[in-house]
Amino acid sequence: MIFGGRSEIGLAVARRLADGCTVVLATRPGRDVSALAAPLTAAGAVAVEIMDFDADDLDSHARVVEDVESRIGEISIAVLAFGILGDQEVAERDAATAARILHTDFVAQAALLTVLAERMKSRGRGVLVAFSSVAGQRVRRANYVYGSAKAGLDGFASGMADALHGTGVTLVIPRPGFVIGRMTEGMDPAPFSSTPDQVADAVVDRVRARRAGVVWIPWQLRVMFAVARLVPQPLWRRMPR
Repeated sequence: MIFGGRSEIGLAVARRLADGCTVVLATRPGRDVSALAAPLTAAGAVAVEIMDFDADDLDSHARVVEDVESRIGEISIAVLAFGILGDQEVAERDAATAARILHTDFVAQAALLTVLAERMKSRGRGVLVAFSSVAGQRVRRANYVYGSAKAGLDGFASGMADALHGTGVTLVIPRPGFVIGRMTEGMDPAPFSSTPDQVADAVVDRVRARRAGVVWIPWQLRVMFAVARLVPQPLWRRMPR
């Protein structure tokens, strides 16, 4: 099941895992998403179901999961691919904008992970994928609202992955750098950028191996951010997005 079913990365992951499976795409209400099913069917999906999902409506999370599992079957792999980049300049001036970014990119993610993890733990199996970002590894002045949300999610997911150890539930935490796609359209790519397909390849390798924990995408970013922690603050605050 892909929460954030219009996501380029989420759909790329779904295509790679679709063969022989039923795929559920949970998407924001009010948009025509009927065209999303055909590529998944072509990739071998047994069936594709598209349903409404508003990530920011926390009270709906348990109902959505219950509906899917009662009608279709247990969710064996859940990919949380929703999120917003937001407008940093507006968020610096407007508290509601800042709160909206934090709510979608951290609070809603943590809430849904909790709902899914409890269900999966009760049956002793399942895979969760929660997308962190290098933006949360050392938050930069240029995008500190989004970066702080990802920092919070990274910490939450890392702790949850440890808590799930030995339960039969695997939590994969991709930590990509700049991803060239719809979300970053018009922005200059950063060093060690990747595409949605490259991110999906790395994620699916970990999902299939049932290896929990962090995966840096690409791997060179692990070295880069080990060094980044040593950069003096006066220089770091001038770093671009």
